[in-house]
Amino acid sequence: MIRILRAGDAEAAGLRASALIASSVPPAVTAIIADVRARGDAAVRELTEKYDGARLDSLFLDGARWDALAGQCPPQVRAALELAHARVRAFHAPQLPGSYEIQLAKGGVVRCLSVPLQRAACYVPGGRAAYPSTVIMTASVARLAGVADVIVATPPRRDGSILPEVAAAARIAGATRILLAGGAQAIAALALGTQTVPRADVIVGPGNAYVTEAKRQLSGEVRIDSLAGPTEVVIVADSSADPLQIAADLIAQAEHDPLALALLVTPDAALAEKTAQALGRELEAHPNPVAAQSLQARGAAVVARDLDEALAFADELAPEHLELLVEDAAAALPKVRRAAAVFLGHHSPVPVGDYLAGPNHTLPTSGTARFASGLGVADFFRRQTIIEYGPEQLAADAHAIETVAHAEGLHGHARAVEVRLERYALRAARGAGKGGSSK
Repeated sequence: MIRILRAGDAEAAGLRASALIASSVPPAVTAIIADVRARGDAAVRELTEKYDGARLDSLFLDGARWDALAGQCPPQVRAALELAHARVRAFHAPQLPGSYEIQLAKGGVVRCLSVPLQRAACYVPGGRAAYPSTVIMTASVARLAGVADVIVATPPRRDGSILPEVAAAARIAGATRILLAGGAQAIAALALGTQTVPRADVIVGPGNAYVTEAKRQLSGEVRIDSLAGPTEVVIVADSSADPLQIAADLIAQAEHDPLALALLVTPDAALAEKTAQALGRELEAHPNPVAAQSLQARGAAVVARDLDEALAFADELAPEHLELLVEDAAAALPKVRRAAAVFLGHHSPVPVGDYLAGPNHTLPTSGTARFASGLGVADFFRRQTIIEYGPEQLAADAHAIETVAHAEGLHGHARAVEVRLERYALRAARGAGKGGSSK
């Protein structure tokens, strides 16, 4: 079911090679963006009918139908989503940025204000699975940040509705609207604006290759969170780990996508063999065609010389999800700084983070965890700086400003300060003269 490789093998070194998108995707997305830019709502409606089979009167779900759909959500699902919403808000609340100011010596004031974005769009995929958890992970955080208008965008069903669980999650999270569109056309509408779809300041959330490519092409016109590739998990395990638990965790990640990357890295060759056998038994007992396809294509068990090599191998991959199923997980943690999210110990499988623990499940993939972070409150803020000088502060700083301006050959910059100093000096002289005549 999965390959067993050695950590030093060339094949093992190539496991990080991201699944390449089809060459047909970028030009197709370019055409969709151009169509939405030119025709707006009409293009979005036509593309939605073409790809999702829904003929829409309005691109937004009306409030009454939204409430009706949310009311169909099973009570136990609603309760779980409400708990997840509370956990996510509690975890992200300490991330709320503050504003500050600094008083300069001669009365000047410089400030940095943290300002929530006005409108956020949260993309929620359709297709293979329903993702109410993604609504919670994105829209809840946007609302916590103070974003006034939070649009959830998700592909409609053929009847123009959405899944009740997604509708309920959007109400729980505090979303303000639901856009009935998916794919590149939804991203284009939200980035560019149409007759009825307002332009968003930021677009967040995962999607398929067309969604990701649209975000890439439009990233100069709207803020995006990341360019999500296929999901991934790396499990570093030693002899203390249970092969069945490892197998279940690999399957859990692999079932997202036939291109998902699911790897075991271990210094224990016997554990690798036992895990491969457990995978076969588990998939036979609980058939999962998508996971089986993914594990066949991109799954592997990598055998390292020792635990340090296993951890170094995992750290070099900089995975989206990293499980540490080792005897001393706390000691291993400092050696894997480049993973996006780490799941520590035998009782912390990835699904606890996917749904309930609190940290965000919208995470960097394809090795970008080396420099990128998971979605957070900061993604919904911008900083505004304010500089307020009076004449005394300007006079005190003038020489340094003029010196640098002349050094750069930008003499007009220096002149902008000089004209003010001349005026200030003249006023000061007049004031001194008036004071002298009164004595």
